[in-house]
This record gives sequence, C-alpha cells and structure tokens, in this order.
Amino acid sequence: MRICALMLAGLAATTLNWSGAARAAAPAAAEQRLPHISITSMGKGSPVVLIPGLSSPRAVWDGIVPELAAAHRVILVQVNGFAGDEPGANLKPGVIDGAVADLHAYLAANKLTGARIIGHSLGGLIALDLAKTHPGDARALMIVDALPYVGDIFVPGATVAQVEPQAKMMRDQMVASYGKPAAGADRIAQTMALSAPAQAQVAGWIAKADRRVSGEAMYEDMTTDLRPDMAAIAPPITLVYPTSDAMPKERAEAFYKGEYAKAPNVTFVPVADSGHFVMLDQPKVFAEAVRAFVQ
Repeated sequence: MRICALMLAGLAATTLNWSGAARAAAPAAAEQRLPHISITSMGKGSPVVLIPGLSSPRAVWDGIVPELAAAHRVILVQVNGFAGDEPGANLKPGVIDGAVADLHAYLAANKLTGARIIGHSLGGLIALDLAKTHPGDARALMIVDALPYVGDIFVPGATVAQVEPQAKMMRDQMVASYGKPAAGADRIAQTMALSAPAQAQVAGWIAKADRRVSGEAMYEDMTTDLRPDMAAIAPPITLVYPTSDAMPKERAEAFYKGEYAKAPNVTFVPVADSGHFVMLDQPKVFAEAVRAFVQ
C-alpha cells in the first residue's frame, strides 16, 4: 500500500482521457460556492456526483464529464482551497464533515435524491460518509482507491488513537509549508502517475493546492474510521482499485476485501498496471467501469 501512503503526504490529480469526443474539456458551468465546497452542474437526467481526492480540483474529471453530461446531470464537487481558490471555511477543522453537509444541502435544495456518486481517494471517503449520514442521497457508490479507514495503511490494526500522533505531525508539517516551494512534489508525483507529462501535471497541482487545507483534510482522513458503519451503508459499492508489479492482484484483492468486509454489497474491480490514479494510468479500463456504473 506504498502508493496510498504517499498520497497522504500531498495528493494531487491529473486529467482523465475517455475516448473520442469525450477527451474535450468539460463545458463551462456556473459555480456555486458553499462554505466548504464549490459545485458546478451540467447536463440533464439522473444525477451523477463526482468528488475528487485530496488536493485535487474538479478538473480531474474533465475527460469523462462531456460524455456523462450527454445523458446525466453531472454535479462536480471541489473542496475549497484544492485548486488554488479561496479556502473558505476549510481553514478550521471539519473539512470532511463540512463537505458532506454542504453536498447534502445542495442535493436537498435541488431535490436530487438517489444520485450515483463517484469519489476518488478522499472523495471516496466523503462519498461513504454521505451515504452513512444521509442514506437517501446515494443510489450507488463508485469508490476509486479509497478506504473506510486509511490508518490501516500506516499501522495495520491500529486504532485512531494510535494513528493520531502521526496524523497530527504530518498535518502540522504540511500547514507549516504553506507559502513555501512544494518540496517533494516531483517525488510524490512519480508515485501517482506513470508518464512524465502526467507526473509534471500532478506535481503542479500539488503545488497549487492550499497546503493548510490539504493538511487538515489529510489529518481528518487519517483519523476517520468508518469500518464500524459499513454494515449500515445500503447503496451498492463498486470498488475500483489498482494492481501492479509492486502490488500484485492477489495481495491487493485480499487487502481491499478485508477493508470492505463489513459492507453488504460490494463489487470489486481491479485495474491492472496502474497506481492510485487509475483513471490516468488505464483511462479506457476506467471509462468502461464508469459506463457500467452509470447504466
């Protein structure tokens, strides 16, 4: 789980490629800013919510949004501060809870129930928390390389109390680096993507994100344990996870199935020859998984 551990040291993202015309950038849409997140929406039809991961802007979904928006109402979430925008309320604790509350308020105000929700990394944890806290909001979840408790990566079997000191140290280091050059961004990027152009983009997005927000969100991610709640999460979960030479399929399968053992309805979708950003490493395979999920 080395890739997942490094992601928590300063995640970013990169654009996806779907196929054909879907490779064009997503159409412009008005942005609605809420205290913890901002949202853009486009298209008509059944709702599909896209939540990017730690330090990642909504642009991670640009490659798939046009095709999705042809048949669905696509709701693009962005955590305030993750794209170099104003951090809003995210300079205080409560980034994850605030994102969940804001997203629920948006869905309720727009009378959108039973959405299909796709969340990557931290966005996957937000999606799981939303389904736990507001059961009617989610019809189905696609969780892309995220865990109900990421602390197991650092110390398998550890409690939140045991992980918290390390999480606090990492948070404080990230917050202290605010306004300084993004040291180590290139190294982190090399664990996130395979090609040199993608790694450069990832490193740039790491540098652009507000590290005060990223540090707090990382801390909350590491100290949130949803495993006891998984049995009560009713929407079906499609779990997309990477495998590689460094993380063979058999080893990855055992790990992810163990982490989601209490969830009542999970479909596991391994993506070979990929890292944490499976949508970058294997865009065609990821696109097929998304198409199957939204049908």
